[in-house]
Amino acid sequence: MPATADAPSALIDPARRREARARLDHLWGRGTRFLGSEYALLAGAMSWVSERNLVSAISNAGGFGVLACGAMEPERLAEEIAGTQALTQKPFGVNLITMHPRLDELVQVCIRAGITHVVLAGGIPSGPVIRAIKDGGAKVIAFAPAFVLAKRLMRLGVDALVIEGSEAGGHVGPVSLTVLAQEILPHIHDVPVFVAGGLGRGDAILSYLEQGASGAQLGTRFAASRESIAHENFKKAFIRANARDAVTSVQLDERFPVIPVRGLNNAGTRRFMQHQAETLRRFQGGELTREAAQLDIEHFWAGALRRAVIDGDVENGSVMAGQSVGMITAEQPVSEIINQLVDQAIDALIRQEERARYG
Repeated sequence: MPATADAPSALIDPARRREARARLDHLWGRGTRFLGSEYALLAGAMSWVSERNLVSAISNAGGFGVLACGAMEPERLAEEIAGTQALTQKPFGVNLITMHPRLDELVQVCIRAGITHVVLAGGIPSGPVIRAIKDGGAKVIAFAPAFVLAKRLMRLGVDALVIEGSEAGGHVGPVSLTVLAQEILPHIHDVPVFVAGGLGRGDAILSYLEQGASGAQLGTRFAASRESIAHENFKKAFIRANARDAVTSVQLDERFPVIPVRGLNNAGTRRFMQHQAETLRRFQGGELTREAAQLDIEHFWAGALRRAVIDGDVENGSVMAGQSVGMITAEQPVSEIINQLVDQAIDALIRQEERARYG
């Protein structure tokens, strides 16, 4: 009997599932070999969320966890790496922000700890930083929000790319993953490319693997997992939310740039709009210089992510989330999320075979 989109996986013949799993392993084989993980599922690094408990759980479940260094000092990062290594024997990576004032020291912390993969985010990394990581024996992963930047990063020597669409949570670029994939995947073959942004199902991930991706990066699906240390209020906000609730921050005046950040719309989001308008009024009235007005706008969200994730203030804090938040309906263990993603991809491959067989 042909399988349907809603047919339970258990009803499908085990031999056919093994064949489909072998095909999936082939499709993301380059990604799994690069990461050293069972599945080419790279975890998005989320500040305050991607710490030792969540990262080790993802790696232990067959994915590839990534610690979010964020604003950590070198000593703190060393502690978090050691804490993660105590919880998993599987490989995991560390995400470093290129604008961190002690980036060179953070790189050395990773190298001394034997970290195999360093993810550089928050800007175009410099050649010397990339060389320092590679000379230390680790692989470099960087974000490419456009084809021209992908080519530049490859010239700088990065070992893999993540192309992240605007559907993602947190700091985002202006282009959707659907468009980025069409612009980049047909033309980049020298390094593995991982897709990211709005991904919440395994069948969707499969479609990008068939276009040439080596794997996928997901963050939002894991943020509300059982192993996440995020506050219960934060997790409940994810479970309640729809895709349309995850919106990007709005810039009122081009003279005062606002870096786009996608998060759940709340009282804080609305107050930020009012704050921009009031700051603009004060600038136009001569009360603030342009520099002071810009700083005033930038400082509005200071500490807001921690307030939401750790303190549970989801009305006034920054609840960063991608549009895939609408697919989160319950707090699940990480292993269950990963198994679900893999099963969905396998089921999709079986349906493809049946369409080809029965027309």
